[in-house]
Amino acid sequence: MSDGGAAGEGGARGERIAKWLARAGVASRRDAEKLLAEGVVAVNGAVVTHPATFVDSADIVQVRGAVVDAPDRTRLWRYHKPEGLVTTHRDPQNRPTVFDALPPGLPRVVSVGRLDLNSEGLLLLTNDGALARRLELPDNGWTRRYRVRVYGTIDNRALGGLVRGVTVEGVRYGPIEAMLDARTGTNSWLSVALKEGRNREVRKVMAHLGLQVTRLIRVAYGPFQLGNLERGAVDEVPGKVLREQLPEAAPGAARPARTRPGPG
Repeated sequence: MSDGGAAGEGGARGERIAKWLARAGVASRRDAEKLLAEGVVAVNGAVVTHPATFVDSADIVQVRGAVVDAPDRTRLWRYHKPEGLVTTHRDPQNRPTVFDALPPGLPRVVSVGRLDLNSEGLLLLTNDGALARRLELPDNGWTRRYRVRVYGTIDNRALGGLVRGVTVEGVRYGPIEAMLDARTGTNSWLSVALKEGRNREVRKVMAHLGLQVTRLIRVAYGPFQLGNLERGAVDEVPGKVLREQLPEAAPGAARPARTRPGPG
């Protein structure tokens, strides 16, 4: 382990601790830096708080007393999130979380973006926090697609105008494609596609149009589809597909990633 300095990441001095933790699936790089600030990360038995700490394969890294194995090859899963779960590892209100509900046997994973408590559908999971962060950025051009049930009167002109973007309570949202699929009285199903995926974006924009979202299902995230995946089920994306869609991931030989109790 070494601290500070201007050595590049992945060089002779190893890799910055926050990036190492992200690749190990402990948290996103940003959240890994928060863990460092909280003083819950130790390297070779000594607490480290500086993000410029470097580690290599000979170092023992612990988070809250649990030893974290070196990063595994990059893996990606599709998960059909049910409503009623929050997408966070720790919820201050003690509500059930996505990660509490995952089936046994998975390594530690982080989500690619989030779905709020009352939303359902496709949630991508990965053991590589750095990859999760990259896939969340609008710059990757990936479209998020939703089926949305709304209550209220549809104004087709206002709905079509969303493709030019819209400002809601001082926040500017990018282009949104929204189409009416079916209507029964004051209840309607819409198909919605967007690329930014800001916090509660669909609900806020629909409320701006006078529509109340009563069900929200994400059916696709970029090239990955929900398909017929059952609620609560997890399905790993095959390595061949992952290489085709994410060449930078380039999964190599598999090795189970795990977390084991640390000394004491």
